[in-house]
Amino acid sequence: MKQLIWKLTEVILNAAQRVYSAVCVLHVKMRCASHGAPIRANGWTVVTRNTHLGSYVNFNGLVIKGAGKVTIGNHFHSGSECLILTQNHNYEGTKLPYDETYIIRPVTIEDNVWLGDRITLLAGVTIGEGAIVQAGSVVVKNVAPCSIVGGSPAVEFKKRDKEH
Repeated sequence: MKQLIWKLTEVILNAAQRVYSAVCVLHVKMRCASHGAPIRANGWTVVTRNTHLGSYVNFNGLVIKGAGKVTIGNHFHSGSECLILTQNHNYEGTKLPYDETYIIRPVTIEDNVWLGDRITLLAGVTIGEGAIVQAGSVVVKNVAPCSIVGGSPAVEFKKRDKEH
């Protein structure tokens, strides 16, 4: 009897996970400006109306904030709890600490990029093709293609094999 209950619980949890993933994918498709196929979302993902997605993108929990354009290429993979920011408060405006205006800049993520868990991409950065961003990193400047970066701020510590 105990084995039957465990098996039934496993079946129900697997079905619930499939439904949850389907809802996450539907939410992404309805919100983004454009998308390829397929999209996978294994965690709650929030995109903006200025988000353009390539094909074979896989989210495990990502939030995009701001009014800037975000372009994500093909074969993208994110870890959980990732954050992409596309705007900053204008701290050089007429008031302190900042005024009512925003500085809006795009974020571009090229093809075959992997973002680790809990990374933050700041407005205006481009992540080059084939790059990997290590978990916990804060990316404040562009990442070269096939680079592996990490830290806060993220710095390159290795290159990937371009032929691979």
